Amino acid sequence: MLLSYLLLFLSLGVVGLIFIPSYQKLIMRQYALGVTSLVFVCSLFLWLGFDHSTSKFQYVVDWLWVPFANINLVLGVDGISLFFVILTTLIFPLCLLASWSFDKGDVKTYLISFLSMELVLLLVFTNLDLLFFYVFFEAVLIPMFLVIGIYGSRQRKIRAAYMFFLYTLFGSLFMLIGVIYIYLFAGSTNYEALSTVSFSSYDQKWLWLAFFASFAAKVPMLPVHIWLPEAHVEAPTAGSVILAGILLKLGSYGFLRFSLGLFPEASLYFTPFVFSLSLLGVVYTLLTAIRQTDLKRLTAYTSVAHMNLVMIGLFTGTVIGVEASILQSLSHGFVSSALFLIIGVLYDRFHSRVIKYYGGLTHTMPLFIIIFLFFTMANLGLPGTSSFVGEFLLLASAFEANTTLCLFAATSMILGGGYSLWLFNRIAYGNIKIVGLDLSFREFIIFLPLVSGTLFMGIYPKVFFSVMHAAVSNLVWGNLWG
Repeated sequence: MLLSYLLLFLSLGVVGLIFIPSYQKLIMRQYALGVTSLVFVCSLFLWLGFDHSTSKFQYVVDWLWVPFANINLVLGVDGISLFFVILTTLIFPLCLLASWSFDKGDVKTYLISFLSMELVLLLVFTNLDLLFFYVFFEAVLIPMFLVIGIYGSRQRKIRAAYMFFLYTLFGSLFMLIGVIYIYLFAGSTNYEALSTVSFSSYDQKWLWLAFFASFAAKVPMLPVHIWLPEAHVEAPTAGSVILAGILLKLGSYGFLRFSLGLFPEASLYFTPFVFSLSLLGVVYTLLTAIRQTDLKRLTAYTSVAHMNLVMIGLFTGTVIGVEASILQSLSHGFVSSALFLIIGVLYDRFHSRVIKYYGGLTHTMPLFIIIFLFFTMANLGLPGTSSFVGEFLLLASAFEANTTLCLFAATSMILGGGYSLWLFNRIAYGNIKIVGLDLSFREFIIFLPLVSGTLFMGIYPKVFFSVMHAAVSNLVWGNLWG
């Protein structure tokens, strides 16, 4: 029942916030932080009690919804989804801490949006019914739309919110058609039941394309990536952290769970197409990132590149490639979240994200620069950090699949080093252009778990691989690729 308790705590948290008077802003913040922290602690018990030796779903909850239509809300966790759940529960309390002094608009609506978003994201990562997965997959758009549209930082926030909403919703309409066809064909939308259904080669290809239209917009892949830089630039700091740290993982998770799991033959057929789009995404977005003048826009483009690299690993069809992609997704959740929090620290003090506005911060904010340097190195894959393990194994699996593919994918390390070191050099060194206070104790506490997680994952990744290995092996060897 542990999974039920997680969702119950969040549901009660949202209801409780409604009844706290709007003028009690400190109490609302403390209450929301307490709820999300409790949920994070509970999610760790999911990991502690997890059985590594099986690929079956654990902590399964089955709620009858429409019994006569064979539609039930089924929740469960396996080695693939476990760490996405823990990542989600970790990032949200950090976001609330980062928003502690945020006082723009109605604070109650702001906090309710975040708690609702966490609840829906947990339902997405644990859902074992295709219809309900679609419902919650789209429901995430509503609170994030409010966060960007109401609490954004600039005048273009409404435009950015609509771009985010429409780009991601339009692709998902094709996924809805695919879900309806699957239900009419198989008589069920239960994931475990569908994994035993054999779709024809023709059906698989059309269904794969329908799901691709939805998941590609969430990754995002070229050419439907335009919404992400706009959304990042306009969103508040906490909104950008959720976007980069968790929401981008919905696309790769959907590909892994459904496209590869249910349509293996079509996945194999479209692998060259995915490789081509992903390589274009990696090279194009990194080259675009180098020429950016806005801190958030630059980091947003690099997020697109990293997630497209994850897509290459997913479609190599090897256990190492898929495991590396999951680890790299988790690593990106830590590192990109930290980078957007770093940008938020600068914006809170100086109210500017223009790169040329900054310089010489090593002299006035040394602790901040140490944290910034650490995550800059982690972002370009320094050995000892989580990104190195993920990228190395990704490139190794890509080399096994196609040498040319690996060659072009490896340019991400060169281009990544170029923009990362150049950005750090411009902000940290040179003449002192601006003077500000160093990290506060609250800000240091925010970065501490992200630093610890990045180091732990980079030094001892075996802990993560041992949990996901059974589920990934079953996925790869149980379908056409094996």
